[in-house]
Amino acid sequence: MQLHTLLLFALASLSINLIPGPDVIYIVSNTLKGKMLGGMKAALGLGVGYFVHTLAAVLGLSAIILSSALAFTVVKWLGACYLLYLGITSLRSMYRGGSKLTVATSETSSKSIFKQGIVVSVLNPKVALFFLSFLPQFIDTSAGSLNLQLLVLGLCFSALATLCNLTYALAGSWLLRSAKANRYSRIIEGISGILLIGLAGKIAFSHR
Repeated sequence: MQLHTLLLFALASLSINLIPGPDVIYIVSNTLKGKMLGGMKAALGLGVGYFVHTLAAVLGLSAIILSSALAFTVVKWLGACYLLYLGITSLRSMYRGGSKLTVATSETSSKSIFKQGIVVSVLNPKVALFFLSFLPQFIDTSAGSLNLQLLVLGLCFSALATLCNLTYALAGSWLLRSAKANRYSRIIEGISGILLIGLAGKIAFSHR
């Protein structure tokens, strides 16, 4: 795997993980209810769930790649369409405004936050769909072990996602109470949307 591919993957991963979504809302909610420690437990629990999805993606995608080149090409194109959809959705959300950083009212025991974070991540079908559509975009079938490439990419994504989530846990209380929360959210969504659409375009027009 080439260095520029890994750097592009890291940039795309950061752009996706910075978008305020259900995971961020879960983290920020626990930050406010259980202080910073609660948000960090939630972030680490979600991180373990990402690792589980990484292992599942390695096994599933490697089986697809080895079984059919056509099937893998279809998966890559569907993945590119999904990334385009995410980018457009992010830009639409930026245009409409309205911060997504809202707090759920349900109470959760601080002792179960970590375990609940794992369950929330592992049982989220959107996370599984994302892994299956995102990772194949950066695989080079002629560059060594496919399993190793998938594992490296999956671990890289999980680490970056956990880092972003911990950042939200640290800054969650401030972000939510800030008068500029909506502005920050829209800026992040706009930048991320452009990067995702650009990535989808690169995939569509790149030589295969």
